[in-house]
Amino acid sequence: MRSERPKPMHALAGRPMVAHVLHALSDLHLDRVVVVVGHGADMVTKAVGEHQPLALNVEFVEQKRQLGTGDAVLVALGAFPDDDLDNDLDDSDDVIVAPGDTPLLRPETLAELVGAHRDSAAAATVLTARLTDPTGYGRVARDKAGRVTRIVEHRDATAEELAIDEINTSIYVFRRSVLAPAIRRLRPDNAQGELYLTDVIAVIHDAGYPVASMVVADSSEAAGVNDRLQLAGAETELRRRINERWMRFGVTMVDPTATYIDSTVELAADVVLYPGTILEGRTVVEAAAVVGPSTRLVDCRVGRGAEVEATVGFNAEVAPGAKVGPWARIGPGAVSAGPGTSSPDRNSLR
Repeated sequence: MRSERPKPMHALAGRPMVAHVLHALSDLHLDRVVVVVGHGADMVTKAVGEHQPLALNVEFVEQKRQLGTGDAVLVALGAFPDDDLDNDLDDSDDVIVAPGDTPLLRPETLAELVGAHRDSAAAATVLTARLTDPTGYGRVARDKAGRVTRIVEHRDATAEELAIDEINTSIYVFRRSVLAPAIRRLRPDNAQGELYLTDVIAVIHDAGYPVASMVVADSSEAAGVNDRLQLAGAETELRRRINERWMRFGVTMVDPTATYIDSTVELAADVVLYPGTILEGRTVVEAAAVVGPSTRLVDCRVGRGAEVEATVGFNAEVAPGAKVGPWARIGPGAVSAGPGTSSPDRNSLR
């Protein structure tokens, strides 16, 4: 039995990482969404604006001086006035805080985190992960009863704390009425002279409020991207997720590791994709079509039962039942012939 048509998933190529986080948030029916920008603010704002979910009304605020993650959240809270017309401030309002460099974060995980936060009636809930090698990450410290008391940065941890394998993902849900006062109690008592949002957990706990946590099932969801190697790893995982969902829908991939499908592509069930197939943009492939091997199609439509082999196509259409390739190039506005015609040579459909 086939699963439902996959929801759109967004590969990293050409999209800012924070856009992936926004897409993960888009299923939560949030009242307001604020993105804090700093260095390169104009460029980031433009890029995010082009790729943000249509369901979200995203606002941008600039952190003019980079004074730490705690200060960034305080800047963001400035976009949430207490006299919101549609949502008066009360003790039930929650604020989700997430970094912009976690493109593997799933919507289901955020929804589960919000649910856990509300079920526990906590003032703050931390998404945590367990790692075999937690080197470099902040550790989650608990009391004897197992309650979260604070987050200890790796460089400040004792030998006993360094043995903790539960780490902070920097993804939180806060009770809004508690968050801002807690941040204002922070002090920049560190080498960077910054306000660390992680220190808010200890402030909230010491003030007598409950702090809860939820361990993410797949620690890769919270992995940040800091260099090109990590970027490639995140891209590989996103591509794997996209391919898996299409295969569950009924698409055959001879080699999923060598098949690249953009998030905006539409596939019908019973499509067959051979290795080296790259489908990008608004490409549509109809039922029973066969694409590949070694084929790249951008903004193309492949009709029902058509076969496209070793072909490069841009903004072109392949008629139902047609055979194109090998070694063809089809250009903008080209429309291939239907059954019974010979395959085009490499120049005929430019």
